[in-house]
Amino acid sequence: MVVGSCKIYLYAPWVTSLKEKRMVVKSLIEKTRHKFNVSVAEVGENDTHKTIVLGFAFVTNSKSHGDSIMDNVLNYIENNTDAVIESIETELL
Repeated sequence: MVVGSCKIYLYAPWVTSLKEKRMVVKSLIEKTRHKFNVSVAEVGENDTHKTIVLGFAFVTNSKSHGDSIMDNVLNYIENNTDAVIESIETELL
C-alpha cells in the first residue's frame, strides 16, 4: 500500500476578498475531486485572501502509480487556475 500526500502553496494576486478566495478554492477543489479519486481540502492560510494552501491525499498499490497520480493532479491544478504555484511539498509512504 502506498499513501501519497501533497501540499500546494498558491498565490492569487487578483483576489481582493475572502469571499472571492472561497469561490476560487471551492471551484478548484470540486473540479479536482471529481476528475481524480483524491481527497482535497484547503489546509492553511484560511484567513489570508491572496494565499491558497491546498492539500490532497490518495492511496494506491504501487509507487509508480502514486507518482503518476501526483503529477497528473499537480498539472491539472496548475492548468486550471490563474494562481501562481509558490511551492509544493510531496510525500509518498
